[in-house]
Amino acid sequence: MVNQKYRIILSGGGTGGHIYPAIAIANELKSRFPDAEFLFVGAKDRMEMEKVPQAGYDIKGLWISGIQRKLTLRNLAFPFKLISSIWKARSIIRSFKPDVAIGTGGFASGPLLYVAASKRIPSLIQEQNSYPGITNKLLSKKTQKICVAYDGLERFFPKEKIIKTGNPVRQDLLDIDSKAVDAKNFFNLKHGKYTLLVLGGSLGARRINELIEEELDFLDTQNVQVIWQCGKLYYQQYKIYNNTNNVQVYEFLNNMDFAYAAADIIISRAGASSVSELCIVGKPVIFIPSPNVAENHQTKNAMAIVDNDAAMIIKEADLDVDFKNKFSQLIASTEKQKELGTNIKKMALVNATTEIVDEVEKLLKKK
Repeated sequence: MVNQKYRIILSGGGTGGHIYPAIAIANELKSRFPDAEFLFVGAKDRMEMEKVPQAGYDIKGLWISGIQRKLTLRNLAFPFKLISSIWKARSIIRSFKPDVAIGTGGFASGPLLYVAASKRIPSLIQEQNSYPGITNKLLSKKTQKICVAYDGLERFFPKEKIIKTGNPVRQDLLDIDSKAVDAKNFFNLKHGKYTLLVLGGSLGARRINELIEEELDFLDTQNVQVIWQCGKLYYQQYKIYNNTNNVQVYEFLNNMDFAYAAADIIISRAGASSVSELCIVGKPVIFIPSPNVAENHQTKNAMAIVDNDAAMIIKEADLDVDFKNKFSQLIASTEKQKELGTNIKKMALVNATTEIVDEVEKLLKKK
């Protein structure tokens, strides 16, 4: 290619489910265009301001947050934050002069992609969920391409712009089976003993954390060792359990490939990126969807897997009644574990990142 010195701007943040897809896309673009320049745009006080630099990329922050569902004082500041963020996004784009803009969701991607589209910069959004948020619905009218992970999104987006690619995942998850021994050594786990990995999302999940705290003695009786990512919001509360009853408590797991490789069974929320990763990982999963999301999309994400006999689901409201029984049945049946692991792996869309970047490359070539 004659000119590979592209300038690429990306925005995705708020949670790991928006950040890591953006980083995965950037990494693939960097491998194709080593001379390209990259800039991320995030929300000033969110985790992307830490995680993106750790991945080796520059990031600028906008003063932006979401609208609270309940009427709160924070909502009164939203119009001012939005105006401020649009002005800052204009300044960033004017200075950086991107050839393409990519949004993976999160508060900051709205102002950035809005400004990029208004400046006629080729732009692409990557919608991870089965039910898109209002920001991406609005942006879809102005962006050139929309990469999705689920069927049926023509209800929300212009059909001619939709490309089904799946969700980007970290490439180091593609060969975790070969890392199992090293992973157990990394976490100082006992070989030959079941390992449960508990994931409530990057910020944490209150009800899942409460469940694990309540059931630590039960899990010990099941001869299970636990890697427990309790999240940033809850770490101070639960760190007292670290290294007790075969439990390791983490605020956040940076070595996710090793965490997945060490696990025999996984308990997880059902955010879109988590579901995509777990399909590639191919381990038995118990989904505990968050009930506090728009259109109950986590339950819909989980049921798309459960309906294919590829995972188990326990609703938050049923945990007290169902958890011990379902977990005991699963750990007692190696046949069921193998069935779930095999079936979920069949649902993996392993080429999502490269297919999304193929679409970005088409936009760059058109420019």
